[in-house]
Amino acid sequence: MLSRIYIKNFALIDTLEVSLHNGLQVITGETGAGKSIILGALRLILGERADVKSISNAEEKSIVETEFALNNQFKKFFIENDLDYELQTIIRREILPSGKSRAFINDVPVTLDILKELSSQLIDIHSQFETSNLFTSEYQFKIIDGLSGNKQIVEEYQKEFSDFQSLKIQLKKYQTQLSETNKESDYKEFLLNELEELKLDDVDYEDLQNQLSIQENAEMISENLAQVLSRFHQEEVGILSFFNEAKNKLSKIAEVSNGFAELDGRLETSFVELKDIISELENEAEKIEINPENLAILSELNNKINTLFLKHNVANITELKEIRNQLASEQKDASELEALITGIEENISKKEKTLQTLAEKLSKNRKKNIPVFIKKAEELLKKLGLEKAKVDIELQDSRDFNQFGKENIQLLFQANSGFPLRPIQTAISGGERSRVMLAVKKIIAESDELPTLILDEIDTGVSGKVAEEIGNLMREMSADMQLIVISHLAQVAAKGNNNYKVVKQDVAGKTQSTIVPLSDDEKLNEIAQLLSGSKITEAALAQAKELIG
Repeated sequence: MLSRIYIKNFALIDTLEVSLHNGLQVITGETGAGKSIILGALRLILGERADVKSISNAEEKSIVETEFALNNQFKKFFIENDLDYELQTIIRREILPSGKSRAFINDVPVTLDILKELSSQLIDIHSQFETSNLFTSEYQFKIIDGLSGNKQIVEEYQKEFSDFQSLKIQLKKYQTQLSETNKESDYKEFLLNELEELKLDDVDYEDLQNQLSIQENAEMISENLAQVLSRFHQEEVGILSFFNEAKNKLSKIAEVSNGFAELDGRLETSFVELKDIISELENEAEKIEINPENLAILSELNNKINTLFLKHNVANITELKEIRNQLASEQKDASELEALITGIEENISKKEKTLQTLAEKLSKNRKKNIPVFIKKAEELLKKLGLEKAKVDIELQDSRDFNQFGKENIQLLFQANSGFPLRPIQTAISGGERSRVMLAVKKIIAESDELPTLILDEIDTGVSGKVAEEIGNLMREMSADMQLIVISHLAQVAAKGNNNYKVVKQDVAGKTQSTIVPLSDDEKLNEIAQLLSGSKITEAALAQAKELIG
């Protein structure tokens, strides 16, 4: 419930503060007194765009503040948005002289999105020109779902539908990724196979080069080794024979002169080393084998590796291994994407079954309650002066799921008998819109908990018995909700639980608007004035008393 309005430095309003109550709150006032200014200020609380031109005193900020009496159903919203929850919650908008706008909930700065989300659950402003939402599928589903008691099913369905949509977005994303991956998949798989065939982990490139060099020069190496070993082993003139003879003679000298002992030892060591070298040369010579087949194998492997060096623009085996590992990882990613896509498709299929079940429940309840809506609406419209009006709700199966189930909706209307029902947006006239909307609001109020509803002169253009019925209808609606009505009709004003008047006056040479609560006597005079004009007659007072009852 909206319990207080405070406005400062906004258009013609210097300072305005008024307390409101539950039930039917009626606001009256002459044309141009400032009723629309108050509504304009309240729209800021709904998150509408702030205009620096609205500031009366350009040197001070403009403030619009509202206080709402809440119940615990709103506590979750405050927790989710890290806000201080108060049973008496204050929402404030400020327009600074610079044009910057700020929003607060219980003195905590908030974004306009958060402000809109909360305020839209607290207050609904509806004027005679604002009936376009009646033409939307969302609003039409809201009407019939309210009557059908579908609230919990709708909430469950929309949660599942939100998850369903998210899964479809994920599926499309991963399918696109897989498609991009698959475009080069065959070529990358060829490159990977080419690298894996070489068994790079088993290749010692330096050893390969050495083996290849030996095989390519095997004949030359074998010939030279044979010559070297021949020089060592030739009898009488061989190096080994000469070395041995020199060693023996030096040993004899060392026996008679200690000065040659060290040299003798060194020569002995060299002789042992020389024999070891000769032994290894003989071993290597035995290994040398001219093998064209082995040479071909080594050459082929070397050529393949060098070709891959050029192809991948790398210089060593380690870099080739890195490329191989990257290609293997990409192939693995593609497999994982395929598995992920399969899993999402399975989840989508499950969601579709759940949505189908919920959509069928929603549709069944809606179809069951369409006759209830028709009866209620036509009875209300008859009271509101549209005696011949006919309405209907048409449900059509949809191929795809949407936000409201698996069907589309169309509210049909015709004001005069003998004509076919047509979609309401093409069948309704300007003079009928407000009354149809009022009837719809009344039906919704009976089946759903509505926020504070502000009706701005939606009774314009009616009088007499219809005006009386509008007043009665508003009084009935206010039994279960706070209804704030701006009206020029005495029949409506007479039904108010509390009445207020917007007045405009000159203060220190400056025109200012404000709102004042009316006492019982002031309410009586205001109704009489609405009936008779500026001069209140005894007849008008008597009629006013009769209207109040």
